[in-house]
Amino acid sequence: MTLTLTTPHTTTTAASTPALAPREQEALRHIAAGHTYLQTARHMGLSKHTVDAYLRRIRAKLNVNTTAEMTRIAIALGL
Repeated sequence: MTLTLTTPHTTTTAASTPALAPREQEALRHIAAGHTYLQTARHMGLSKHTVDAYLRRIRAKLNVNTTAEMTRIAIALGL
C-alpha cells in the first residue's frame, strides 16, 4: 500500500470551482448535511450506485479525496 501526501487546498470560491450539475449539487448538499449514500439516494429517487457515481464525479471536478473536503467546499459554496 502506498500513501500519497497532498498539500491542503486553498480557499475555494465559486469563481474557481468547476460547474456542478444540479443533481450533483443536490447530492453534495445531502452528503454535506451528514446523510448517508442510501439516505441521499432515497430522497433523490436514485440508486445508491448513482449517488456514488455523482460523488465520484464531484470529487474529480473539485479535486478532493474525502467527504470532509467535499463538505468544506459545499459550505463555502453556500450549499
